[in-house]
Amino acid sequence: MPLPAPPLLISHAAAARNSSHHAAAALHATPPLLPASPRRSCRFSSHGAARRSSPQLPLLPSWQARAVGGFSSPLRQARAAASPPRPVGARLGMGSPSGTRSPRGGGCGKNLSPQAGTGTMGPGSGRAAALPGPIAQSASDSQHDLEMVVKKYTRGKPVNVKRLPDKKLRGNLTVKENLYGQSAKAAAKADKWLKPTEDGGLEPEGLEKTYRFQQTDILKDVPLSSSRNAFDMNLPVLGPYTLEYTSNGRYMLVAGRKGHLALMDMLHLDLIKEFQVRETVRDVAFLHTEDMYAVAQKKYTYVYNRHGTEIHCLKEHGKALKLQFLNKQFLLASINSFGQLHYQDVSTGEMTANYRTGPARADVMRVNPYNAVIGLGHSDGKVTMWKPTSVKPLVTMLCHSGSVTAVAFDKGGHLMATAGIDRKIKIWDLRKYEVVKSYADRAQSLDFSQKGLLACSNGSLVEIYKDFGGHDYKLYMKHKIAKGYEVGKVSFRPYEDILGMGHSMGLTSIIVPGSGEPNFDTFVDNPYETTKQKREKEVHALLDKLPPETIMLNPNMIATVRPPKKEKKTKKKIEEEMEEAIESAKKTEMKKKTKGRSKPSKRAKKKEEEVFRAKRPFLDQYKENDGRPDKKQRVGEVELPKALQRFAKKT
Repeated sequence: MPLPAPPLLISHAAAARNSSHHAAAALHATPPLLPASPRRSCRFSSHGAARRSSPQLPLLPSWQARAVGGFSSPLRQARAAASPPRPVGARLGMGSPSGTRSPRGGGCGKNLSPQAGTGTMGPGSGRAAALPGPIAQSASDSQHDLEMVVKKYTRGKPVNVKRLPDKKLRGNLTVKENLYGQSAKAAAKADKWLKPTEDGGLEPEGLEKTYRFQQTDILKDVPLSSSRNAFDMNLPVLGPYTLEYTSNGRYMLVAGRKGHLALMDMLHLDLIKEFQVRETVRDVAFLHTEDMYAVAQKKYTYVYNRHGTEIHCLKEHGKALKLQFLNKQFLLASINSFGQLHYQDVSTGEMTANYRTGPARADVMRVNPYNAVIGLGHSDGKVTMWKPTSVKPLVTMLCHSGSVTAVAFDKGGHLMATAGIDRKIKIWDLRKYEVVKSYADRAQSLDFSQKGLLACSNGSLVEIYKDFGGHDYKLYMKHKIAKGYEVGKVSFRPYEDILGMGHSMGLTSIIVPGSGEPNFDTFVDNPYETTKQKREKEVHALLDKLPPETIMLNPNMIATVRPPKKEKKTKKKIEEEMEEAIESAKKTEMKKKTKGRSKPSKRAKKKEEEVFRAKRPFLDQYKENDGRPDKKQRVGEVELPKALQRFAKKT
């Protein structure tokens, strides 16, 4: 497979070494002026590059330096290149332009010597106006950034308690408002240190529209290390192609319909292995690591390692159409041409479940990342959701009037996007099972990014929608490849602003600003993990493996306790309690009222009402135990469905 030669890049480890050798010179050097942005068409909303150069973080080894600050999406790098430079002293936390520093290593110590033209800071001073020039600028910038983040977590405008006349209510509301402010500041500080890089995105100016930006315009504003991720591979012989990324986004598996398989390292754009299986390939899926992946071939499903060696032949799956892997449970799920759903444990090799999904053909399958529930799209327009411990589907939804062509789930698990042959794309809220947005368009493939962008493929056109608040998805970007190409699958690359497309003539990768998660947790997914870290992660994943019983619609129920069942009372006990209640009701003394209102007839009537109120709950218990309805059904009468009951004659 012909691949473009990757350009020569400087690794993050080398950059860290160079920065350590030239740290002293950088403290006094005047920063060079950065080139201005070549176009005014797009601005990038990331400011994390300057924040990552803070000296509070110690110099780490090469792999830790890459994990903390060496990973950056195209938008953040472009924003750092386009933004005006700050003074070196302000970036590095220096105390003064002349280089005088505190012995503790910070820029705000007590031992700062006074300089001409700058203020001094005493031991108890905390105002930015009394600080030297570079420190004052850095402090004001950090304070401004913190205030902007605090606004995101506030609950709107505070209540004006001065107008309240009640003193107690005014005090309670004042305490609550103070607590809200403290919680917002704590969340902002945690966001600042745990998420040092902000999300990227396209920002139009004036009457510009983001969907009018072309890839050529975006590539002009991104650095070389990011622009090389946008490529187009022309492979017309063995297509159409499909692709799959690992959970950390480093490796990509490419599969051609006519048997072409290739494993690539997308971090360095290296080809690891390429081979030909000489039969039809329908789908591919990575297992728990990139060293093993499953391939749905013409007759059976096979498992290969990273060297292209066949490890297993899974004959139980049959002619599999789609494959999905549940990484928390180590389950490989497949749907075959006969509508059978298989679950197989790859750690033990046991077949966990095998269910018949229904009379309609199911050739669309996706896994919900939130609860590991499998969603199947059927030819009769229904979407069913399954778990390995249930013979029947958990949910059955009629989504389209025709066959379902694509299904996708959001990262949070509460949104589902479906596309049908009836030329409609619908976005569903799975908490209410209602449609929140609908489009009159068709799609062969759907995929949600980590930040909520939705990619839809329609022939040779790929459209990307963005949520602008309140599930209001609008067109964000679009990309059209050569006429006549048929896009078969779209997939966002995790932790990168990249969208991969497999089509009839090869592969295409484009830059989508704001699609990837800018801050990653190395304990969950690490794109720069070493061999030792990968081995430890695999062992921990096996130790933390979840049983299939943990798969359910609401995974929050796992940590809760099931309420005890109420024991049904026997008839004898109910009769005894009812007699006691009747006796107590009869013994109740009636109050003597005015003349005419305490007649014996009225007193007897009130006693009967008291006795009836005492007997009523026990009569309801009788009905619950016997299972008898309130109204007896007539002999020969058929109970109608709820939709037709309003047309029945009332007697």
